[in-house]
Amino acid sequence: MSNPQEELLPPSAEDDELTLPRASINKIIKELVPTVRVANESRELILNCCSEFIHLISSEANEVCNMRNKKTINAEHVLEALERLGFHDYKQEAEAVLHDCKEVAAKRRRQSTRLENLGIPEEELLRQQQELFAKAREEQAREEQQQWMSMQAAAMVQRPPLADGSVASKPSEDDEDEDDDDY
Repeated sequence: MSNPQEELLPPSAEDDELTLPRASINKIIKELVPTVRVANESRELILNCCSEFIHLISSEANEVCNMRNKKTINAEHVLEALERLGFHDYKQEAEAVLHDCKEVAAKRRRQSTRLENLGIPEEELLRQQQELFAKAREEQAREEQQQWMSMQAAAMVQRPPLADGSVASKPSEDDEDEDDDDY
């Protein structure tokens, strides 16, 4: 007979592969009872219970699968396992989740076939994409040209033209030092 305290200990490295991720269990606990603090021993116990429950359902579903001479456990086998083990309430919840999963999968399939349903060959779509990229590059170049011209205009306002039409440049440091060269 095993010691109950030993069952609460973290599983060995070999058994660790057969447990659920602790972070997932902690997240579920936090979502279900956000205002309650749960001791580490309790978290380990919940983790072990969840793992054992999954093992029990999986084993029973495997038996159902084998009875029907199937090689793959499917949802119906799991639902029958829940029924056979007396988890009628869980069976109803599982059926609701299964229905939701089937809807999500069907929606994904519909979205993935939208491209195929367009009736436009992939080469044509690629050509259209390249055309859009070229237009975007042209627009970007125009915007950059416009910004450059605005900067040039702003620079002209800061340095007004001279009488001969040329633009006065800022004096260089050499121009300022010319007086110092006469000894």
